[in-house]
Amino acid sequence: MPPQRTRDDDAQPPDASDDLRERAERAERERDHERRERERLQHENERLRRELERVKRQLDEARRAAHRQAAPFAKALTPHPRRPGRTAGAGYGVKAHRRRPRRIEERHEAPLPCACPHCGGRVRETRVTTQYQEELPVPHVVVRQFRIHIGACRACGRRVQGRHPLQTSDALGAASVQLGAQAIAFAVILNKQLGLSFGKITTLFRQQYRLTVSRSGLVHAVHRAARQAQPTYTALCGQIRGSPVVTPDETGWKVAGHLQWLWAATTPTTTVYAIQPGRGYPEAATLLGENFAGVIVRDGWAPYRRFTSAIHQTCLAHLLRRARELLTDHPRATFVTDVRAILQQALRLRDRHLDGRVSAHGLAVARGQLIERLNRRLDRPGTISDVRRFAAHLAVEWPALFTFLFDPTAIDATNWRAEQALRPAVVTRKICGGNRSPHGAETQQILASVLRTAQQRQLNPHAVLVSLLRAATPIVPLALADRAR
Repeated sequence: MPPQRTRDDDAQPPDASDDLRERAERAERERDHERRERERLQHENERLRRELERVKRQLDEARRAAHRQAAPFAKALTPHPRRPGRTAGAGYGVKAHRRRPRRIEERHEAPLPCACPHCGGRVRETRVTTQYQEELPVPHVVVRQFRIHIGACRACGRRVQGRHPLQTSDALGAASVQLGAQAIAFAVILNKQLGLSFGKITTLFRQQYRLTVSRSGLVHAVHRAARQAQPTYTALCGQIRGSPVVTPDETGWKVAGHLQWLWAATTPTTTVYAIQPGRGYPEAATLLGENFAGVIVRDGWAPYRRFTSAIHQTCLAHLLRRARELLTDHPRATFVTDVRAILQQALRLRDRHLDGRVSAHGLAVARGQLIERLNRRLDRPGTISDVRRFAAHLAVEWPALFTFLFDPTAIDATNWRAEQALRPAVVTRKICGGNRSPHGAETQQILASVLRTAQQRQLNPHAVLVSLLRAATPIVPLALADRAR
């Protein structure tokens, strides 16, 4: 009799292949999940990286904007500012006042009134004191007539025309009515030095002097002044190229609505401006000369380093500002703290030497110690990417960091001279926006250079312009002829 099948005999044993298949599918699902999660994290990381770069760019732009010269009253006022002026007390210092004039043109008496203005009683004189008033004269236009004698040369037959020393032009006929040298010089100073528009200058002339002149007439007169000053500008450029120490810098400038660059190269007694289409080495070489062999005190702009024949001094103020910004973002960056301390100590060493508290030998010893300290510190910048970029920049600028300590009396530690030279140009740019034409840009650079140099040499810019305008042919004034240092 065959054996009977039980209930347990009907159950089939589990298939091993199904179990493996299920485990494989589960592993595949886990891998897909991990892959999707990894891709999500990568996309999120990329998004955060882009967001970080955007925020950093905005932060850099905000910091640069804070250092730029803003328009008047563009920044918010302090809610509770300190009281203006110096603090009263022993530390106030010498109290200044206007000096008494040496020359007196008019004398007037201020007698007592017949009766007291308060009660009507009789007044008794007790003393007499003196007050001085410095006033502008009542303006009026001086109209001159020149009787021009015209003749012919007996030898060659050519026309010969007389010229008076007060004339500014030989034009006759339709152009016989001219502006004088004083008026043109005044217009040049108002426009190129003080930033006043030609429209406002014509209004001032009409209201204050009753002198009617059109804006185009003023423009032509200013261009004429630039033509007369062209040899002087050429001489100033030669003085800059031959100077032992020059401080250059550049800023944006618009010409006919297109971005160009206003370059400034300055010494203690000379400043030259040049409006050029670019911001690279060719433009800098046009201003300074390719073979410039003096000292260039400049910022960290790379094209300046291509002057291989020159000695360089980089601006420590730019480096200290960058260090301050890095410490704002990375307060625990000891590398930045140490570099800032070394640079500040170098500036204090210079001041102590100039005050006579450190001898030339002591200056040399301390200079060597500072160089060695910074050299050792540059080898350990840390792991922060921003700090490492700062260290790389310092390594590139290494030969130009402490040049000023070799001759503190002649070499500046910062490019403040060029920054100060650019400031009036920046103010003018904020008012007028630039120049309308290349001809106007050329006039701008010539006249601005003459005015700034005259101011540095404590000359009267108005008198300098008048002498240039009254010259029969363009000349170079002796006061601006040769003084490169």
